[in-house]
Amino acid sequence: MKTARQEILEKLQNTSHSLPDAPDYNAPVYHPIEKPLEMAFKKSLERVNGSVHLFETENELFTALHHFLQKYSHKNISCLEPGIQKKLHLYNIPYSVAEELNEQMEAGITGCEFLIAHTGSVMVSSAQAGGRQMFVYPPVHIVVARKSQVVEYLQNAYSAILEKYQNSLPSQISLITGPSRTADIEKTLILGAHGPKELHVFLA
Repeated sequence: MKTARQEILEKLQNTSHSLPDAPDYNAPVYHPIEKPLEMAFKKSLERVNGSVHLFETENELFTALHHFLQKYSHKNISCLEPGIQKKLHLYNIPYSVAEELNEQMEAGITGCEFLIAHTGSVMVSSAQAGGRQMFVYPPVHIVVARKSQVVEYLQNAYSAILEKYQNSLPSQISLITGPSRTADIEKTLILGAHGPKELHVFLA
């Protein structure tokens, strides 16, 4: 009578072992990006709970932004980037000009360096006028960007930022991919754990 060990060994010996297919080193690493890039970016960011608001003109963008911000007190809306501040003044959008961040802040408005269509990521840096705090402190992070800032893949964004700053790279370059999140041991997703609970990109 065969022992259990012998039966297992016989099964292993009789099992045919086929070698795996050789990897195709010429195959593309990333999936192709659909065009236009802003639509691909929107699709990618919305997969990770972010929101993208697309517009044809700057006027449409800031009109929609004005409407979006009406649910917040202007004292609790912060923007520290002069270029965006000028646009907010132009379109009569109220916001706080205080240099110190308000403890009751509800929304923060920033620009970005680039937007990455493949991952839906927002590339930001410490060279932006608002500094690093504006990317993590506000519960609602609003990014105002141009369609020309959307690139296909991460390497395109890194190449572009190297070209932009040359030998004076910012001390910090970060990627924001959706709202801040974490999950507990039961895999329950919690948004806003370590930063903004909402991420909205207004893009024209």
